[in-house]
Amino acid sequence: MSLTRVEEVLLDLESAIEDRKNADPENSYVASLLQGDPDQLLKKIGEEATEVILASKSGRPGAVSGETADLVFHLMVLLAQHGLGFRDVLACIDSRSGVSGFQEKALRRTDKSS
Repeated sequence: MSLTRVEEVLLDLESAIEDRKNADPENSYVASLLQGDPDQLLKKIGEEATEVILASKSGRPGAVSGETADLVFHLMVLLAQHGLGFRDVLACIDSRSGVSGFQEKALRRTDKSS
């Protein structure tokens, strides 16, 4: 899949989530996550993350990609809940580019203690 197509897929998903935010929660899974119990989405993300871990431990690449797709979807719903999009995540990743993971983590700890 080309980079342009990856961007299209993510932006299409982001747009679909945005379109469904205020839909009837009886008819829209996204709306039910965003308009229901606030912990429901967080629990779902935890569940999907666990399923990624279990799929990885099973050594089944198809299961890993499928469960990761579920996790990414739910993370994108969470981003929408906070008025954020995937571009915000990419900007954060970009800002960390070229910095050692150990250094970047240490900098984050320093920022939090200030």
